[in-house]
Amino acid sequence: MVARETTQKKPHVAVLASPGVGHVIPLLELAKRLVVDHGFQVTFLTISTDAPPAQIQLLNSSTLLPDLHVIHLPHVDVSNLLTPSTGVSVRIVLIVRQTLSYLPSVLTNMQPHIQSLIVDPFCVGAVEYAAAFSIPTYLFLTTSASFTALTMYFPTLHAQVDGDYSKIAEKVVVPGCNPLLLDDLIPGVLMPEVLPLCNQIPLVKGVFINTWEELEPVTLGAVRKNPFFLGLPAPPIYPIGPMTKGNEDEPLTSTLEPKKMLTWLDKQPPDSVVYVSFGSGGTLSGEQMSELAWGLELSQTRFVWLARPPSEVSASGSFFEAGYDAEGAASYLPDGFLDRTRERGLVISSWAPQVAVLSHGSVAGFVTHCGWNSVLESIAQGVGMIAWPLYAEQSMNARMLVDMGVAVWPKPAGDRAVVGRGEVERVVRSVMEGEQGKAMRQKVIELQGTALKALGLGGSSNASLAGLADEWRAGGSP
Repeated sequence: MVARETTQKKPHVAVLASPGVGHVIPLLELAKRLVVDHGFQVTFLTISTDAPPAQIQLLNSSTLLPDLHVIHLPHVDVSNLLTPSTGVSVRIVLIVRQTLSYLPSVLTNMQPHIQSLIVDPFCVGAVEYAAAFSIPTYLFLTTSASFTALTMYFPTLHAQVDGDYSKIAEKVVVPGCNPLLLDDLIPGVLMPEVLPLCNQIPLVKGVFINTWEELEPVTLGAVRKNPFFLGLPAPPIYPIGPMTKGNEDEPLTSTLEPKKMLTWLDKQPPDSVVYVSFGSGGTLSGEQMSELAWGLELSQTRFVWLARPPSEVSASGSFFEAGYDAEGAASYLPDGFLDRTRERGLVISSWAPQVAVLSHGSVAGFVTHCGWNSVLESIAQGVGMIAWPLYAEQSMNARMLVDMGVAVWPKPAGDRAVVGRGEVERVVRSVMEGEQGKAMRQKVIELQGTALKALGLGGSSNASLAGLADEWRAGGSP
């Protein structure tokens, strides 16, 4: 750890995150790492428009470090640009585009002068504003190296098929990387709206990735050494993961449910509970919630379920409401379910302290939407997964986890989009009781060890960030 300096002498960087808990968490953890491990002063610029309550609580926490300052950018009104069919990604793009107009005045008044600006993918348009102040911009791709490689390859792929993705065969082969199934990429990943991000990557000074060498060695090797990537005007990459929050970073809520959950877990046998959560934005249809509930009941397995109201419209229906106390779960779960499972299950409907849950000794399985933050938190705590992807790049992540041997992926029956109760029962029993579950836990514990090593003194991720921090401290950038 770097010896503390006076604030005036500390190198100063700014971090800009788009709205959404899943976007804020990794950038906030990077900011903390720069403050604690490298003696930096960090200004965290947050977009308040449509920010979910959990994000606001996280960034207004009284436990934030003294050298980590949060600036809330002004609200913007994009209501006239939205339609009932506007998806989450497009809505974020519109909000960010409007908000960035305030960035020049913020950068002008920021003291001391910042040496670098770190942005997430939705905010990469800030590179042009920062360039006017001679501030180098770094992109933090808060997903996997596999997604990073696909992002860099996407303009080439888009040109090859003239934007008609139906011309692509069953797989997308990113040079030097493992093939990606087309079904995992459409409609959540291969979208024309992603092209502006891809085309701006050459303008940034470097790309942080929330991964580590041992987790994705093939892909990281390809991005560094494959002739295709070497031929791109691409900046250097810095694997610095896993960037995951700790127990002390869990946001406070207005309810007692999180404390009730942890107290309940304390009373359960070791390795006996499956945790069910679809992240800060994920929602299921009413029929799918019912089948999941019946499957959990039939499995006779102890469970904790963060259950939010169903949505028949969008699988990301709670993205902008994360942290709200939802209506009582009894109103949207099967009749009598809560009573029948009261002795071995707990359902909450507000916010769960996920890291605390996954690190609890009673938890041995995680039904997850496979958002990258949740994936890393599960690996960091050594918990095997039941993959249940819903939107964005989550199917990509799920496929990778299955291939690694740390997850199983329940499948709908026939052509139906609903995973039946029998399949839910099967995968839960398999993970919690069967030989497959034992093998998964062994594999994920091995990956947990590599994550700890990567972040430790002399580890690959530690060294990657430390080297760049030294450059910034010296007053320059690579």
